[in-house]
Amino acid sequence: MFRRSLLCAAVLGLAAAAVHAQSFPAKPIKLVIAFPAGGPTDITMRQLADNASKIIGQPVVVENKPGAGGTLPAQALQTAQPDGYTIAQIPLGVFRLSYTTKINWDPVKDISYVINVTGYAFGIVVPTDSPLKSWKDFVDYAKANPGKLTYGSTGTLTSPHLTTELIAQKAGIELQHVPYKGSADLMLAVISGQLMAAADSTGFAPQVEAGKLRVLNTWGEKRLAKFPDAPTLKELGLDIVQNSPFGIGAPKGTPPEVVKKLHDAFKQAMEEPSYVAALGRYDMLPNYMSSADYTKFAQTTFAREKALIQKLGLAKPQ
Repeated sequence: MFRRSLLCAAVLGLAAAAVHAQSFPAKPIKLVIAFPAGGPTDITMRQLADNASKIIGQPVVVENKPGAGGTLPAQALQTAQPDGYTIAQIPLGVFRLSYTTKINWDPVKDISYVINVTGYAFGIVVPTDSPLKSWKDFVDYAKANPGKLTYGSTGTLTSPHLTTELIAQKAGIELQHVPYKGSADLMLAVISGQLMAAADSTGFAPQVEAGKLRVLNTWGEKRLAKFPDAPTLKELGLDIVQNSPFGIGAPKGTPPEVVKKLHDAFKQAMEEPSYVAALGRYDMLPNYMSSADYTKFAQTTFAREKALIQKLGLAKPQ
């Protein structure tokens, strides 16, 4: 009798899950993003959410949750119901979190990876009126004034922060890091002279085009079309290439049928010209990965980030 009851409960559970998947979505979906309103991530993700809303038939409502190096949305998934109604942006910093902070969840096993949508290109900028006219000027000043050259990023342990520290290590210089919660505030701090430089995604493009900032270098394999005069780190003799794909995750245990519905809607949404145009403002491109490929990317990136954290001496004691 007990065994029969368990079997009935299991069958009913599967039936309920199937009904949920078929009716999904029956209400608005919350998309939590890692950076503040007004920055490039917010602007591009809102366009993506707007496109997805029209495709999936329910509003996709963006909630900004900045701080903690962009990892708060992923942490929010750990307490959300696995029903597809709470999803989150997954920046690269999520994959290094457990190496630097004590957490009770696994960045690979405890997230259902839905789709990768794009990625950041990075660089270092200074105010246009800065005496640091080139990367050589930057390095020379830093060597002559150890710890005095201030730079900002969008948070401690973010890709811009860690890569700049790796650059400094290779260049033999010491910099002073100041974390901000997002690109908009960071750019204001540099333009106003509160900081000498910033390491950021190419969300700085509008300020460069307006003549307020100068790009000293970019971090991709090749020069960026929008900043053709800015050398890559490899051209400057630093064997570093850094970009930062990001996508959307759901809570662990989200039904595969729901993950597929989300994946299909966002894949179609990222192919819309309006989204491609929004990315283009910041020299970003669509970067599609399926749910399976994104899961594999999470696994390999998680392992790779451990090596970077250890190289910089930032790993927490085990």
